[in-house]
Amino acid sequence: MSDLDLLRIVELKGRVRRDDVATPLGVSTEEADALLAEAVSRGLCDPVGPAYRLSAAGREHLAALLDADRSGVDGAALAAAYDEFCEVNADLKVIVTAWQMKDATTPNDHTDAAYDASVLERLAELHVRVLPLVERLGGLAPRLARYAARLQHAQDQIATGATMWVARPILDSYHTVWFELHEDLIQLSGRTRLEEAVAGRAH
Repeated sequence: MSDLDLLRIVELKGRVRRDDVATPLGVSTEEADALLAEAVSRGLCDPVGPAYRLSAAGREHLAALLDADRSGVDGAALAAAYDEFCEVNADLKVIVTAWQMKDATTPNDHTDAAYDASVLERLAELHVRVLPLVERLGGLAPRLARYAARLQHAQDQIATGATMWVARPILDSYHTVWFELHEDLIQLSGRTRLEEAVAGRAH
């Protein structure tokens, strides 16, 4: 497991415990413990109670790794793929909003099974549509390759009826994984979240 893979997860999540690292990296909790302990021993992460966050040295090291990683990506191909992603992202935002709110003033209390089923069906259809694009992104930038499996894992959990995997922040939920993928695409494209927000493309 590379420093880039681990430290980027820690940065995106802010503070992590071993489960927060194990699932997205596809490793066991024991391996996650070992990776975090090694990062602490190297001064790249700081323990914060039972959790971990990037140290100042870790942030500096990660910034250099991200710059190097971006320099090896086909910028034109990534830009085209990112434009495709932004189109689907607009649809995903509508679906997640519908999952959380039945209308502009009515929160979804999830007591209407037919309504929830219709939203989940739209999410499943979006997943099928976007998965080939996410797999293609993994070919453009190897560190994006795990996102297809992470999205599939979340969708598999939702399909079993575990609907907390739609958007719960503390899980590697569909919305959480999507947000992190979007953040990585913004970074790899040499853009900023502010620029994307102004352009109406921020998640």
